[in-house]
Amino acid sequence: MKMKYRLMAPGPTPIPEHVLTEMANPIRHHRTPGFEEVIKEVEEGLKWLYQTKNDVIMLASSGTGAMEAAIVNTCKPGESVLVVNAGKFGERFGKIAKAYKMSVDMIDVEWGKAVSPSIIKEKLATREYRAVCVQASETSTAVEHPIKEISEIVRKYDQTVLIVDGITALGVINLPTDEWGIDLLICGSQKALMLPPGLATLSVSEKAWKLIENNDGPRFYFNLKAERKSLHQNTTAWTPSVSLIMGLRQVLKDMREEGLENMFKRHAVMAESIREAAKAIGLKLYAPDAPATSVTSVCTPDAIDSGKIVKALRNEYNMTIANGQDQIKGKIFRIGHLGYYDMLDMVSVWAAVEKALFDNGHKFELGKGVAEIIRRL
Repeated sequence: MKMKYRLMAPGPTPIPEHVLTEMANPIRHHRTPGFEEVIKEVEEGLKWLYQTKNDVIMLASSGTGAMEAAIVNTCKPGESVLVVNAGKFGERFGKIAKAYKMSVDMIDVEWGKAVSPSIIKEKLATREYRAVCVQASETSTAVEHPIKEISEIVRKYDQTVLIVDGITALGVINLPTDEWGIDLLICGSQKALMLPPGLATLSVSEKAWKLIENNDGPRFYFNLKAERKSLHQNTTAWTPSVSLIMGLRQVLKDMREEGLENMFKRHAVMAESIREAAKAIGLKLYAPDAPATSVTSVCTPDAIDSGKIVKALRNEYNMTIANGQDQIKGKIFRIGHLGYYDMLDMVSVWAAVEKALFDNGHKFELGKGVAEIIRRL
């Protein structure tokens, strides 16, 4: 019998069965009093999750759409944008800003490393930037950037907003939006929110709204002023992702039941267990100094292409993990542990990884890494 499918990539992530059931109900019309009540309830839940009093905008798009919305609503063509480029998604921030003819200054960080806040501090002292863009968790390399420290620097500049891609961080690590002064915090539905792709959210600070109100740059679908006006009427500017919003209402209920601290702890323990399992069988972490809590990147031995491990898990165990991207493809594999996962999921994925590595010639004591996870159950 073929093994049941197990999705262990950093996104999309598994969806709880009762959330799938909620989304499978007959679809509602989005311009009705009943759905307005749903929008109101979901908005309150998002503010709780974001730890903010600010508006949290919902967009029918991927997380990249919210990245674009954050940039084009706060920055005009010709204005300067400072981008932390430490991986595939840092690069994306830069590509978006360049597409809108903004002056982009990239802080190129070695892949697998986190940015030093001092570099951002030095840059901001040299010229006026309209925005600083950074990932909380760089999914491509499994690195966490020091958002609290970066926020403390950027909030001193009244005309500069901090745009944080929290797509694989919100709901995983503590990101207190208001306390830290994050101006725009982005999330996507297919990560820790445990939904299919297609819904993006972003919180917007009052500091950011002042820039948005005075921004006459080009935008249409991603017009946050229009979205804010609609949100205050418990609706959306355009047709929303109705079924995903219904699912999000249930997810937020589940998250409230678990509680923020328990949620952060669960993710931290899963991340630690995978990291320690890797080290126990002689593997190195790709990002040992600032490892992400949502995804772990593991280096394969020089003689083993990581694609073989990814392929073995797919073909032999009906399990999906992720290869590296671009210049690190074939050198690392990535395991996601954000959202609808628990420690027994970590046991199963690492057992499969160990067997695949063993079968491909890596010499170690089978079960040694799995034991590290079991100790943390």
